[in-house]
Amino acid sequence: MSDDAIPAHPHPIEYNDAKRRLKAIFMGSVGNLVEWYDFYAYTAFALYFAPHFFPSSDPVVQQLNAATLFAAGFIVRPIGGWLFGHLADRYGRRLSLTVSVVLMCFGSLIIAVTPTYASIGFAAPALLAFARIVEGLSLGGEYGASATYLTEVADPEHRGFYSSFQYVTLIGGQLTAILVLLLLQNVFLTHEQLVAWGWRIPFVIGAALAIIAMLMRRHMHETESFEALKGKKRESSIRGLLRYPREVAIVVGLTAGGTAAFYTFTTYMQTFVKQTVGLNDLTTTYVIAGSLIFAAALQPIYGAISDRIGRKPMLIFFGVAGTLLTVPILTALAGTKSPWIAFLLISGAWVFVAGYTSINAVVKAELFPTSIRATGVAVPYALTVSIFGGTAPAIALWFKTLGHEQWFYYYLAGVIFLSLLVYTTMRDTKHSSAMHRHD
Repeated sequence: MSDDAIPAHPHPIEYNDAKRRLKAIFMGSVGNLVEWYDFYAYTAFALYFAPHFFPSSDPVVQQLNAATLFAAGFIVRPIGGWLFGHLADRYGRRLSLTVSVVLMCFGSLIIAVTPTYASIGFAAPALLAFARIVEGLSLGGEYGASATYLTEVADPEHRGFYSSFQYVTLIGGQLTAILVLLLLQNVFLTHEQLVAWGWRIPFVIGAALAIIAMLMRRHMHETESFEALKGKKRESSIRGLLRYPREVAIVVGLTAGGTAAFYTFTTYMQTFVKQTVGLNDLTTTYVIAGSLIFAAALQPIYGAISDRIGRKPMLIFFGVAGTLLTVPILTALAGTKSPWIAFLLISGAWVFVAGYTSINAVVKAELFPTSIRATGVAVPYALTVSIFGGTAPAIALWFKTLGHEQWFYYYLAGVIFLSLLVYTTMRDTKHSSAMHRHD
């Protein structure tokens, strides 16, 4: 056989390229997991530390106060989105991702060492609020930079699949927090020890993991898309964002229903299953962990499907199913006392919620050119999450204190319906992408 009949080194080139992409995605995803672990440790252990910071005889009021501070962490996310989006678009995705995880480490350490209300009075919840604000700033920038990085390092035919790992690791962060909770509950500590001081341990672990993630991110390679911008004149991030009002509006519209559903079936479910369904702490943890494992497994499957059929059909599936099934699922969940049925109902919700979570990062990244991509993804997303996502647990608990918890079910279905209107009118970004544009 002649030499020119054999392609020149096809397999090593393809293998090395795939290895490089996978390594970049792994390092970006691990950092994302650590950031979200730190953030979700607050929710996973709120049942234990809330009495130390919000003294009250009513556990629902304690959880409402904790949920309000959870929402406070979201209020500053648009600022973090702008700050770290600007950093990512001007100085590189790698630098932005590295700085954001350092900030998360700082927030975790504050929670770990803050004295209780009995020791320092009002200063205790004030310090807790400050720590949540620091973490909110970090996460506000993490999402946009991470979504941009994962999308840019993926090859064009598999962007949906690769970018879906943002939510695999995002959910993985919550799973890791729950795993730490299970180990402390069942292996290392008694209930009394966990309530007294053991709730501080996960925040110490989170700070240590953030340092490891920071060291890993320092060795990430920069994306080719950002490298293509070097030497070109840049405008301010906000001015650049104002040139894309339609894309910004699309990000807001497609995010509203998805983020409300996501935080309902992740963050709020722990409280809902314990207080409304009436399961004990350990059973609640198992139910939530099982549903999150199922949810994480769905993300790359749905992402790969979107690479075949497009992004728009997946979003419409979520919008239609979410509008029609949210109220029946939550109503049935509130009425059951079986942990198995609770698990099946929450997992059933994830069958359609994953239609949004698996691809929302790539859809947003595909809307904007490279020069404004991280800011375009981060700022409108963070603003929408602050309004509809971070407030979901507080709104649900507020309705519960009024004696009308079921009102929240209709609220959630209504927000998803509003997003469905956007899904049906927007273009399919898989077939009309701005990823090739670097202006």
